[in-house]
Amino acid sequence: MTGFRASVLTIYPEMFPGPLGISLAGRALQSGTWSLEATQIRDFATDKHRTVDDTPAGGGPGMVMRPDVLARAIDAVSPADDTRPRLLMTPRGRPLTQPRVRELAGGPGVVILCGRFEGVDHRIVERRGLAEVSIGDYVLSGGEVAALVVLDAVVRLLPGVMGNHTSGDTESHEAGLLEHPQYTRPALFEGEEIPPVLTSGDHAKVALWRKTEALKVTRERRPDLWEAYSRRGPGERDPG
Repeated sequence: MTGFRASVLTIYPEMFPGPLGISLAGRALQSGTWSLEATQIRDFATDKHRTVDDTPAGGGPGMVMRPDVLARAIDAVSPADDTRPRLLMTPRGRPLTQPRVRELAGGPGVVILCGRFEGVDHRIVERRGLAEVSIGDYVLSGGEVAALVVLDAVVRLLPGVMGNHTSGDTESHEAGLLEHPQYTRPALFEGEEIPPVLTSGDHAKVALWRKTEALKVTRERRPDLWEAYSRRGPGERDPG
């Protein structure tokens, strides 16, 4: 049995695995490091038209996904004894963070419901314990792209997926800071050299430069992250 199991509920299962079928995630999928099941929500409708939505109570534009259809779909892929967290991708959810990604990667898997239309009947959120998650302050056509983002972020942290197990340790958001600039060969590109400290061979100086640059770019580009980082005590900050 595969360790990390992802179940996605969607009216467009053909969107999966999509980009998750290539590169690191794809190789891990083929090797059995994780598994992905995309389930068609319409299969749980009871009418001949396979209807999954209806008009919003109280009036208004658009359509809302029905709780009875969604309940049958969720119960089919995630029975009562399933310990995997259930997520609903929605712009009204709590923002996805790197600590949350790491938490998911350390668990048995995830069940993701992809919202469509004007959203889902809120009773399904409450009755099936869905955690509402957002990937940003903007609106997509549906939750499928957001689900792909969540799974890509999680799968790359599973043991053995990244070639170097420390590859993710210094990336943006891991220590509450944005990542420092990166360089590689050629040493001279269009008149600009790699910062000499990075080719000095002095690991302590390299580490200090990277930390200084990470602090600088975070302060300039993400004052919200900088403020949160600044509030941390010395023992809460990264050792770098």
